[in-house]
Amino acid sequence: MTERDMKRQETAVQGTAEAEMTKPVTTASATTKSVMTEPVTTTSATMKPVTTKYVLAGFGGQGVLFVGKVLAQAGMMAKKQVTWIPAYGPEMRGGTANCSVVISDKKIGSPTVGKPSVCLTMNQAAYEKFLHTVVAGGVLYVNSSIVPELPGRDDIRIVRASVNEMAHELGSAKVANIVMLGIMQALTPSVSDEELEAALMDLAGKKPELAELNRKALKAGMEFANRL
Repeated sequence: MTERDMKRQETAVQGTAEAEMTKPVTTASATTKSVMTEPVTTTSATMKPVTTKYVLAGFGGQGVLFVGKVLAQAGMMAKKQVTWIPAYGPEMRGGTANCSVVISDKKIGSPTVGKPSVCLTMNQAAYEKFLHTVVAGGVLYVNSSIVPELPGRDDIRIVRASVNEMAHELGSAKVANIVMLGIMQALTPSVSDEELEAALMDLAGKKPELAELNRKALKAGMEFANRL
């Protein structure tokens, strides 16, 4: 091999080495960086705002408006958007008294409730009036102490409870509405148990004996529902 040939071979080897050095190198750190920059989907980001629409109905004096007040108060304590609209007028006496409550994680467009997702009926007139207004997949609570076994619907859940008898066992028929509130809270909550109890105590716990009675009624309703 001549001196000229040796120089040509040396130059070719050097050129190959330089070409190898200039090739892009994929390292573990580069791969890691690519993975880390991918967007991460979290549970909170995918959670949709929850809106619960209530219609609470019964005879005037059964405390359905008060149940609505407690729910609305609890919603405010939970920092949610809340509306409460009671029905005042002639129907309050001898007819069906009712109120609408909306508790939402987002701004409420309309405070009126035509199709509730949760409906409470404390008497037969309320049952017959609101049975067909509940949205499919909703829940209808029925005071079976007063409302007989009537035709229902297959596309909603109907929860029957003898809340009058449960209230009597606690010592006062006046807390039948709170027993029903406890049942609703256990099965279709829109606030935490602590927030609901705090709201109840804020509105009905001024006297120690009344506070304890209402607390027991709420707990009795929740325990009943947990056995269903």
